[in-house]
Amino acid sequence: MFTLKKIALVLAISSVTAGCATRPESISASFVSHEKYMGKDCTNLALDMSNARSELAKFSAMQDTKANVDAATVFFVLVPASKLSGDHAGDVAKFKGEVEAIETALIKTNCRR
Repeated sequence: MFTLKKIALVLAISSVTAGCATRPESISASFVSHEKYMGKDCTNLALDMSNARSELAKFSAMQDTKANVDAATVFFVLVPASKLSGDHAGDVAKFKGEVEAIETALIKTNCRR
């Protein structure tokens, strides 16, 4: 009976930790078409890239914090905090997609060789 309780506890903890916030480096980029950047010159594309990378860094840091808090709260109360307050995975994916789209536009407009 003791072994059955251990197995149940492990399964419960596993199912809760599966709901923790994802680390930013594990989040895939959302699709963003490079076409919306194609009418811009190299200077504006570089500015857009700088802004997108800045936003990506900001949301990645926020997502990383959520993942750290989740790890701590799961350890103490068995409930990931991001389940209650949400996380920033969607924003990380969006800005990863923006960076990829701008990179493609920079290459196609011969701004980056």
